[in-house]
Amino acid sequence: MNADMKNIWPRSGLDVTVMGFGASPIGNLARPISEEDSAALIHAAWNAGIRYFDTAPMYGHGLSEARCGHGLRWFPRDEFVISTKVGRLLTAARRSEIDFSPWASGLPFQMRFDYSYDGTMRSIEDSLQRLGLERIDIALIHDIDNFTHGSQNQPAVFDTAMSGAAKALARLRDEGVVKAIGVGVNEWEVAYEAIKRADFDCLLLAGRYTLLEQDALDGFLPACEKQQVSVILGGCYNSGILATGAIKGARYNYAPASDDILARVRKIEAVCHDFNVPLKAAALQFALAHPAIATNIPGVRTVAQLQDNIETFKAQIPSAFWTELRTKQLIREDAPVPV
Repeated sequence: MNADMKNIWPRSGLDVTVMGFGASPIGNLARPISEEDSAALIHAAWNAGIRYFDTAPMYGHGLSEARCGHGLRWFPRDEFVISTKVGRLLTAARRSEIDFSPWASGLPFQMRFDYSYDGTMRSIEDSLQRLGLERIDIALIHDIDNFTHGSQNQPAVFDTAMSGAAKALARLRDEGVVKAIGVGVNEWEVAYEAIKRADFDCLLLAGRYTLLEQDALDGFLPACEKQQVSVILGGCYNSGILATGAIKGARYNYAPASDDILARVRKIEAVCHDFNVPLKAAALQFALAHPAIATNIPGVRTVAQLQDNIETFKAQIPSAFWTELRTKQLIREDAPVPV
């Protein structure tokens, strides 16, 4: 498998590379990235054949969008696909008034949630300005999940998004302003409910279908396959542990990994060792084996990390490796594997 291979999304007709560029790190996630390093990352991704770039107003309070637009502006517009998100509006503010966490810094904009129809229309217009591009290909409703809003508030937020943002995006799709619409969330259950409530083309799911988590096979991924909804997968390393292995301080879903998770990863690593398979390669290729999953967008901070991910795509993994993981009950019996 090569990073520049493409999948045609059945509902929208978009031609998207199986490896995308997740642009949250260039929004200065956790620590700063220079303008020069950000531009170098985008150019290295382009030179590697990557043609899908995912950003959001949230990432660096608009910085990621601005950097994506700057890095892509002089490439042929018809040769790449870009997605951004709605649900947060940015307004100018003094830096001293802004809580940039978890971003090390960003553009001088304050963020507030707005999933209304009018707020969504404004969000798209603002994103076009920050990107400096004439169109957005994919628009996603961002973070209408329990992880972001809490279990008490999430149902009301979700309802507002379905009655407001979803209708606005459907209109923009009908008018040809965007080509595909969907949601971007951290929980497959929320994504599943979304495709029951609205006519979405795609979903961005962060970290909920991996070598460690396959509950999304219980209804959600089969429904996506049946409805031809294309799934963009983020977080296939579960925020770190499936890239680093079960080392001291390994992160699982944005927090230190529990003893149970560390023990499970060690068992997977043992099988990887027996078959001389890199853990990262197993994690990445496993996630992409499901027919509903069209592309993966690992975030990278350096060109070296980007090149490592590209090589990870190419790693040869014998079928006996997947059989052994099933035999040891480390992946579900009904989970598709690469062939």
